[in-house]
Amino acid sequence: MKKVNPLLIIILALGVFGIITTEMGIIGVLPQVTQKFNISTSQAGWLVSIFALVVAISGPFLTLLVSGINRKVILLSAVLIFAISNIVYAYTTKFDVMLVFRIIPAIFHPVFFSVALVTAAQLVPPEKSTKAVTKVFAGITVGFAFGVPLTSYLAEKISLEAAFLFGAVVSMIAFVGILAWLPSMPVKERMSYGKQLGILRKPQLWLNIVTIIFIFAAMFSVYSYFAEYLGQVTHMNGSWISIMLMAFGIIMIFGNFLFGGFVHKSITKTVIMFPLLYVVIYLFAYYLGSYFLPMVVIVFIWGAVHSGGLIVSQAWLTTETKEAPEFGNSLFVSFSNLGITVGASIGGWFISHLGIHQLIWSGIMFTLLAFLLILLKIKMSTSNAGEVNVR
Repeated sequence: MKKVNPLLIIILALGVFGIITTEMGIIGVLPQVTQKFNISTSQAGWLVSIFALVVAISGPFLTLLVSGINRKVILLSAVLIFAISNIVYAYTTKFDVMLVFRIIPAIFHPVFFSVALVTAAQLVPPEKSTKAVTKVFAGITVGFAFGVPLTSYLAEKISLEAAFLFGAVVSMIAFVGILAWLPSMPVKERMSYGKQLGILRKPQLWLNIVTIIFIFAAMFSVYSYFAEYLGQVTHMNGSWISIMLMAFGIIMIFGNFLFGGFVHKSITKTVIMFPLLYVVIYLFAYYLGSYFLPMVVIVFIWGAVHSGGLIVSQAWLTTETKEAPEFGNSLFVSFSNLGITVGASIGGWFISHLGIHQLIWSGIMFTLLAFLLILLKIKMSTSNAGEVNVR
């Protein structure tokens, strides 16, 4: 195997960081976006939900379609599109144009993820592939921990344009690194579509998929309006909101390992525990949201539980996709983003019809729906296991 630049794995992680910053960074600057375009909070929320909707629709199918294209070409195209889109966000004066340039990069989002992870594994010896993939995947958590709050901070302290140009610079650095260091990677063998698509015939897979949609809807119906909630309900200023976004992201790193350990010990117990914890967090956020110090504490706990949703959801889905793990991951990316779309849209409806404080109940509603589906899936699995034993 030809030796590759050790920084290349970091560059791929930086590309992931740039994508997460572009996708989720908008959450931290929604107040500035509503002012710039003179639109409502629920209208601005479409910048979150439309991105996720496109990822949900295009994810698995586009990932399969581009499986025969040179991986270097795919990665370069994706990060370039993200860089251009951030530049458009910075300088456009029309909300419709910004909305269009949320759709275009969203098409490339799941493709970059799947290709970057596979590429990282192939760039190193087999015994080091897991660590390489983990480093690239870390770009997600770091994006939440630093990309989102830094975007918010730049918008507050400098300008909205500077916040978006930060995302463009990150993507361009990734572009240059991939161009310079990644060797050409033509695909020698196409994946078999039949076996991967075959898992879609499993009824229990679809039950897990709907559960994941509800879990992400529960998480992002409220988190999509995180800055607005802290600003209007807790009366935090822009600087404090940026600090809270960063604290939320940093504690997500801790929560990532915490829930990872829980899942390793027992997937079933962790999946049951997660929605119950989230309901408790939301109830505290609702009843204590107007109190500054209690809300600061809640944000820390919320961040740890929030990161658990990513791990719990992926682990729950993969219990039914072991025959085709790569396609299963694309389904996770797709339907988790559908959940984000549903959540952000319903959250926006709650805000426009009931007020920002009542937003919390949209999260509680989706959390309880997810909990009921989890119990149903466990009951079905237990019944099926009993039938097998009788036979």
